Amino acid sequence: MTPEVTSQRTDNAVPRDAFGGTQRIQQLFARYKILALLIAVAVIWIFFSGLTHGAFVTPRNLSNLLRQMSITGMLACGMVFVIIAGEIDLSVGSLLGLLGGVAAILDVNRHWPIGATIPVVLLLGVAVGMFNGWWSTYRRVPSFIVGLGGMLAYRGILLGITGGSTIAPVSDSFVFVGQGYLPRLAGDTLAVVLFLLLAFLTIRQRANRQCYQLPVVPLWQDVAKVIGAGAILAGFVAMLDSYGGIPVPVLLLLALLGIFTWIATQTVFGRRIYAVGSNLEATRLSGVNTDRVKLAIFALMGLMCAFAGIVNTARLAAGSPSAGSMGELDAIAACFIGGTSMRGGSGTVYGALIGALVMASLDNGMSMLDVDAYWQMIVKGGILVLAVWIDVVSGSNRR
Repeated sequence: MTPEVTSQRTDNAVPRDAFGGTQRIQQLFARYKILALLIAVAVIWIFFSGLTHGAFVTPRNLSNLLRQMSITGMLACGMVFVIIAGEIDLSVGSLLGLLGGVAAILDVNRHWPIGATIPVVLLLGVAVGMFNGWWSTYRRVPSFIVGLGGMLAYRGILLGITGGSTIAPVSDSFVFVGQGYLPRLAGDTLAVVLFLLLAFLTIRQRANRQCYQLPVVPLWQDVAKVIGAGAILAGFVAMLDSYGGIPVPVLLLLALLGIFTWIATQTVFGRRIYAVGSNLEATRLSGVNTDRVKLAIFALMGLMCAFAGIVNTARLAAGSPSAGSMGELDAIAACFIGGTSMRGGSGTVYGALIGALVMASLDNGMSMLDVDAYWQMIVKGGILVLAVWIDVVSGSNRR
């Protein structure tokens, strides 16, 4: 009887060891997911650079790529909070187009100054986002249905107010928002300030962990992190300086990245977003007004649609009735590619922006190669499914 037990244990040990190696690889992937994404971006850039004989990585094209990516990135900043909270919003592309169209009408037809147009459009974006959130939270209509209805309704309103025609040309001051560049001296100064801020925050975090007797990584790791980030920042600014400077939309996106990351990691509201997505009922029983949290999340989503709509109209120098088409696909795909879990409760803003960079790189590279539009849609759809599959596999292994 003993040999049989021993044999059974030995047989059972084999698959555990076999799957153990796979699980270790998956754990490494989960831990260094952002690094894996950056490597994926580098591979994509090298691939397209080879096929375009180096044209893809020229300063001019990379500057245009980052400007294009900024619109999807703004939508992704809001969408990542929506998905973390366990919801979805399919109306963001149509809302982007609607708010951009309103901005064009106020600028071209009504001749409003930019100082009045932008705040009004931003407030309108917050109001529409709260309207979506009200239906989803207080009226208990699933956010998928609210977003689907909004996708149709907002596109219809846009066609109605524009008469189906392009509103152009917008004023030069408005165009600067989408096509302008930060002066090189200002860009260099900003890069130095960001590097010093990163060093200060790293030192402060290390001191706080030591003060509370928490585990602290070796000093060389923090030094390497700061030096590596500084080298990337210097290369980024030098590349953009060689072609005009830092684009205004990219600067705005970086500011939003900092704000949303701070909200997610340093505020009570940010922790409640993750709690709502992780376990809604437990969060409600702990005394958190979950409806109010979700309402605020949808309001932020509307605000990001307003920012993206303004930048898109300024970049095109016109309000187009087709603006924002399929924008919701790019924003959702960026979040999933960046590691946001479709089950909610997990995700990062910077991961979503790297996901947006992946999508923009694919768009830009395939356009340079004159790939047919249907192939571009097939590739992007396949990548979205692959990203969700990776999330499902990693989630099932965690359980």
